[in-house]
Amino acid sequence: MYKTTGDVMKGFATEHTVPFVLEQDDLAMGCAMSEATAPLMLSFGRVTSSPDQLAVMMYLSAGACEEQRALEQELRYLRAIRQQNPDDAEDALIAQKRHLVTAAKRQYQAWQRLVEHYGEPGGEECPDLDTEFDQFIWLAGLLSGLQALNNEMQSTVAIGIPKNIGAKAERAAICLTNKDWWGVPFAIKATVWAMLPGALPKGEDVWLRLEASDKIGKSKRVRLSHVLHAMAAMTKGDIERVKNVIRDHAAAIRKRPSRPSHKMIDAIATYNIQALSDRLWTQNTGHRTPVGKLGTFWDDKRESDVETVDLDDLL
Repeated sequence: MYKTTGDVMKGFATEHTVPFVLEQDDLAMGCAMSEATAPLMLSFGRVTSSPDQLAVMMYLSAGACEEQRALEQELRYLRAIRQQNPDDAEDALIAQKRHLVTAAKRQYQAWQRLVEHYGEPGGEECPDLDTEFDQFIWLAGLLSGLQALNNEMQSTVAIGIPKNIGAKAERAAICLTNKDWWGVPFAIKATVWAMLPGALPKGEDVWLRLEASDKIGKSKRVRLSHVLHAMAAMTKGDIERVKNVIRDHAAAIRKRPSRPSHKMIDAIATYNIQALSDRLWTQNTGHRTPVGKLGTFWDDKRESDVETVDLDDLL
């Protein structure tokens, strides 16, 4: 009975739950669902085949929950620094690192489940990714690996995540068609080139690749490449480029709504872009991005309040 139940639940989740969740844009609800139901869904691996594909999705999403909590502590830290409150700043930094460690552990579990199901990414041959679901899980797994490595580095706590995950994800991204997946595969490659010294192939340009990926993402209405673009710019300390990516993303989501089948992915992209904006705003003003002002900055030049008259209208 247990095996039959497990098989039914796995099939239902794959065919219906995952597509349904991807059509929603409520990140908090998706986050809560992953944290609450992952133990139940993944426990069916004890009585039937391991639900590794679902595990990739659930651990990635559950890791994002911890990233959100880490962000709140980071913003508290930045405010405490501005207010010259060392005790609160230190406490916030400790809390942030704890959340980042948990996020990294969850995301590394997603990577490990990817390896269990498809084999080690980055080898000479690509696995069989015959279905759209397989390709989506592959992409999610690669992003999980990158995030796990990034969060471990930010936490400054070594938890055993292999440092070659970035290089493996970069090579494995070639297994996906760039245009089919919103420009994200090449954005992954370019971001790794920016992050790892000596990784840039001869004749390649990180920023041209990322800008091209952004165009694809905007045309597909799934703007996840903006996040990778901004991450690469932050790695290089190019704050002006980060601001421009944020502006570009804000303009894109105002102009065209998310692709209906992947609202959740676009919402995740917007959340991460807003998180970058909130960091910049808090560092410089003490508060996060004002409501409705994503894409604007504290030092933007205000348009003149002086009324202008079109001379052609007077003639």
